[in-house]
Amino acid sequence: MTTPPPAADAPSVVADLVRRAEAAGASDIHLQTAADRSAQVSFRLDGLLAPVLTLPAGLAERVFGRIKYLSRLQTWQDSLPQDGRIERAELGSQNDVRVATYPTVTGEKIVLRLFTQTTPPALAELGLPADVLAELETFLRQPAGLLLLTGPAGSGKTTTIYACLRALLAHDTRHIITVEDPVEQILPGVMQTEVNEARGLGYATAARHLLRQDPQVLVLGEIRDDETATLAVRTALTGHQVIATLHAGSCRGVFERLFVMVPDRSAVTAAVSLVLNQRLLRRVCAACAGAGCEACLRTGYHGRLPVAEWVRVNDALRAALREQGPSAIAPSGKDLSTRALALVAEKLTTAAELHRALGN
Repeated sequence: MTTPPPAADAPSVVADLVRRAEAAGASDIHLQTAADRSAQVSFRLDGLLAPVLTLPAGLAERVFGRIKYLSRLQTWQDSLPQDGRIERAELGSQNDVRVATYPTVTGEKIVLRLFTQTTPPALAELGLPADVLAELETFLRQPAGLLLLTGPAGSGKTTTIYACLRALLAHDTRHIITVEDPVEQILPGVMQTEVNEARGLGYATAARHLLRQDPQVLVLGEIRDDETATLAVRTALTGHQVIATLHAGSCRGVFERLFVMVPDRSAVTAAVSLVLNQRLLRRVCAACAGAGCEACLRTGYHGRLPVAEWVRVNDALRAALREQGPSAIAPSGKDLSTRALALVAEKLTTAAELHRALGN
């Protein structure tokens, strides 16, 4: 880690931080004020925070003010959360930057999210196992049904959805509508909507009105409540293709949650076609073989590998679900642990990373 001089120029420091984060492939920049009014700067690299810089007290205050000025926030306000956005032209950067501030007991915290402008990866470029890829491609050829992706935050669900949308755009002429929070990439040919809870535009409200726009494919960034879950199920049952995420720990957990959110088990089992549970494991840095270098910010890892398990809901499983409930669910192929152990054996990741991502 380095410490710039207290008299450093705040605009230059902010621009340099964003450029360094982009060069490292970071997704976020975290700036946390300490009790002595200095600030710790970390990059989120491959899903984890890596400390990179300490800003002295005076400089930290100027940098925070500069960030808030660029994102058109109240520069004097540090006792309430604020959200804003910095256009890439303001920084000379590759990406637009979403800004979120929050008060903490030691001072303000700011998170900068970098929005990449690159084309989303194709399905074949995700690195998914062949059987998982085949299941996704089979679902995308269907005219109707519900695909649910699950896994913790940062497990690659949104990237998989964008790859699915890219596949649909390449081979289909169906009308596609998305409801996202936020819209992370603009996809020409897709009608994309961003939720705004402060103005009363949540997932359920947006989706309910967007169904009047005659979509054939509806994408919901997240199913958060009973109303959205019911709407997703009903939409899939009425001849639409629906793709959504739902936070759960496993494929079985998806049905455990859905059966609570949507009491009609028959409707849920009839609507759901495919469930995909995925994680991302950090890849051993190719430049240093895990020893730690500048390219990987001394972490020993650079890049990520997906592992996934899936459940295809066929007629036999539907009958079992109606009778036995979620206990009838088991992965249709290899489970997450089996796939992750194979990557460890190939020395593409480590046992420590497996335990971090999947537990013991």
